[in-house]
Amino acid sequence: MKPRKITLFLASIIAALAVICVLFPSDGIIIGRHSFYLPTIHDLAETNSSSFNKDETANGITAEMAELSDSITTLQTFSDSSDIRFWLPDSLYFTEFWEAAENAIIQRRIVRILHYGDSQIEMDRITSQLRIYMQETFGGGGPGMIPYRTIIPTLAVSQNTSGELIHLSSFGDSTVTRSRGNYGPMMQSFRISGGATLRIKASTHASVDHHVKAFSDIRLVFNNRFGTLKSALSTNQSREKDLCEVKNKGVGSMMWRLDTSSTTITLNTRGNADLYCVTVDNGPGVAVDNIPMRGCSGQQFTLVDQHFLTEAYAQLDVGLIILQFGGNSVPYLDDEKSISTYCRSMGKQIDYLHRCCPKAKILFIGPSDMSTRNKGVLQTYPMLPTLIDSLIVTANSHNAAYWSIYHAMGGWNSMLNWNKKGLAGSDYIHFSQHGADKMGAKLAQAFADNYQLYCLRRRFNQQRDN
Repeated sequence: MKPRKITLFLASIIAALAVICVLFPSDGIIIGRHSFYLPTIHDLAETNSSSFNKDETANGITAEMAELSDSITTLQTFSDSSDIRFWLPDSLYFTEFWEAAENAIIQRRIVRILHYGDSQIEMDRITSQLRIYMQETFGGGGPGMIPYRTIIPTLAVSQNTSGELIHLSSFGDSTVTRSRGNYGPMMQSFRISGGATLRIKASTHASVDHHVKAFSDIRLVFNNRFGTLKSALSTNQSREKDLCEVKNKGVGSMMWRLDTSSTTITLNTRGNADLYCVTVDNGPGVAVDNIPMRGCSGQQFTLVDQHFLTEAYAQLDVGLIILQFGGNSVPYLDDEKSISTYCRSMGKQIDYLHRCCPKAKILFIGPSDMSTRNKGVLQTYPMLPTLIDSLIVTANSHNAAYWSIYHAMGGWNSMLNWNKKGLAGSDYIHFSQHGADKMGAKLAQAFADNYQLYCLRRRFNQQRDN
């Protein structure tokens, strides 16, 4: 039913009740042994007037507070029944994150959202839509965190690296070098023993948001193995190099803040260190980092040395960690025992990240709908709904929020419809670019709804305190 018809229907009901009140005898009517009364229009007017005498209810709540309370209840009810809802450990879970995001510009902070995920988020997919919402709402810019050398291309930024670098990674095939947990916040690093140059250029792709196309705040995060580590930054405005150097061994960072935003920068680094990441931002606000880990099931975080990871996170102002995993494990989780084992492992990953980055909130995003053939017919993996239910319980019991791509898509067999509309690939697993944008917009809307609830609750509390 259209809103206009609903409004007319409600108005007609109210009008009918008003007529009944007028025509109903003031002394009531008697049917058998029972008497029936209805309030008159005058009685209702007096009740309404006394209820908000001097704009207050009997318990001291103002009319504005009552209206805010109704709005909070309505929005909360809507959010809890929405396909894009959050499952939260408690209703105020994101409060500290929203406070940090709101105050970022005033406090000259860059509050980071680290979006880890499997191949579903490669090329900045899904992340980009969340970044647009956060930076339009709270300020900030730039593509965020990138590795010193490109492994997986991204639309967000163009980069080129020269020099001898050894790739150390906690994930990937057998050709990747392992490093006893010395990987840093991207779960991978690049070991330098000599010199290397990184050139970063703003993306020229038409679909890339304008917020990421300029840089003013650059940070190099590293673990200095021994000796002096030097890094010099130059921009397209000036070829004069701004040199930083560190002699202390261990995890640290170098920071450059440009007077004028640039679209091209060059970083020349020399020494003996493991280069964890480069953050490329544009002013205070919120940074949203895309960190794809192809082929991962999300169980790699405990492979990173706790001391190194804690020290690396301490170099960054992390407000939220997003873990988007599970899709790579779905084909192998064929009974409740295997699901229970996987969920226990994910609980350990969440606990580990809480220890390494205690101030950050954690959001777990489970797998999308995925199709497999059953007797020649494409349908959802049979155990996928059970896995998602178990992941929701796991996340909340380990003090993390949960967001379900599966529900946001439409649930059982929704992948077939997304594929038919060109929103998913022929593998019935991955989204197309258009589908990823649509899903990213849904995630952003979920945050927007939660932020609106936060703002309403704050206004209510302010009214109450006054």
